[in-house]
Amino acid sequence: MAMTGSTPCSSMSNHTKERVTMTKVTLENFYSNLIAQHEEREMRQKKLEKVMEEEGLKDEEKRLRRSAHARKETEFLRLKRTRLGLEDFESLKVIGRGAFGEVRLVQKKDTGHVYAMKILRKADMLEKEQVGHIRAERDILVEADSLWVVKMFYSFQDKLNLYLIMEFLPGGNYLTMKGHFPFFFCGLSISYQQLTFYF
Repeated sequence: MAMTGSTPCSSMSNHTKERVTMTKVTLENFYSNLIAQHEEREMRQKKLEKVMEEEGLKDEEKRLRRSAHARKETEFLRLKRTRLGLEDFESLKVIGRGAFGEVRLVQKKDTGHVYAMKILRKADMLEKEQVGHIRAERDILVEADSLWVVKMFYSFQDKLNLYLIMEFLPGGNYLTMKGHFPFFFCGLSISYQQLTFYF
């Protein structure tokens, strides 16, 4: 039987499947982020031009403002390219455990800011075929702009785990609160559909 050059998924080892999946996710994220960054940069430039027109600035003032804006954009891109790792955070304590790992309270060493670090074991996610769900969770946390969704500041990975660095919000989660304070949610100015969409 002639080889076709493609390997059926069923004949791949778990290790190979994991590497293929992670490579695909990494490439897709890289290019979608690249496009999003370009669009955001264009929007900021247009906003600057609009503000300068409204302020009635002279050409020389506009040139100086554009130069300052370009320097800020360059610094912003430099900061975004800075690669973070586990060594950049100090673990303070474990604050939760789940099916794929745990959540720790951590402190960023260079700034002192406190975050919640969600640690997800790659092998468990792959075994239970949850890579797509985890990716969707990450994408929602990155894109969502809502008071009702926790903010994600950073994400990175190593050979064993994925790490999501999120805003630390003490007090528990929605499901815990709903069980203890069922009538509290009657007074919220948010629809049930909005609330349950994220849970």
